[in-house]
Amino acid sequence: MHGLVNRSIQCFVQDNYGQPVWVEIARQIEIEVSGFESMLTYEDSLSNALIEATSGLLDKPEDMLLEDVGTYLVSHPNTEAIRRLLRFGGQTFSEFLLSLDDLPDRVRLAVPDLLLPNLELLGGEDGQFELRVGGPEPRYACVLVGILRAMADDFGALAFLELENTSDKVPIIRISLLDSAFSEGRSFSLARPTANAPEPQS
Repeated sequence: MHGLVNRSIQCFVQDNYGQPVWVEIARQIEIEVSGFESMLTYEDSLSNALIEATSGLLDKPEDMLLEDVGTYLVSHPNTEAIRRLLRFGGQTFSEFLLSLDDLPDRVRLAVPDLLLPNLELLGGEDGQFELRVGGPEPRYACVLVGILRAMADDFGALAFLELENTSDKVPIIRISLLDSAFSEGRSFSLARPTANAPEPQS
């Protein structure tokens, strides 16, 4: 698995639960405390061990853990660069959803060897969407649910999301957009912060 995925889990733990928790996870999976390099590739067995150990230590089911990682990637100040990349998808949550088909290609421009799942958005009538998540790693769908929930909040939209695992093993995220202007949402500008207002760490 790409190191960026493992690194995201590591940073999620460090930023939300503290360095001592990460040190214990590193000990359990027998890696250095410095952890993972974002641009390297690791054996899937190590990534699986990372998810299992983190899930066990935090007493959190794996699907809930991965969803929380997705939320973290959008909402935490240290991951502002990811939020900015996603916000370029549109001015509203609906426009953002309609841009998801192109997201894997956009991400590959920055990280060419990061294999994201293929995304196919269907529907849209009456605010009802169906997002099919294809690819070799179905657990990415859990991360994507967390990202979508956080992005709905970011845009100020009220949306209900439900993850379904189909018989053909292609996860489907059902999205009901109940109110596109439910709240004010978080401020965002397409212009990068000026020297007087530095961008948060990524």
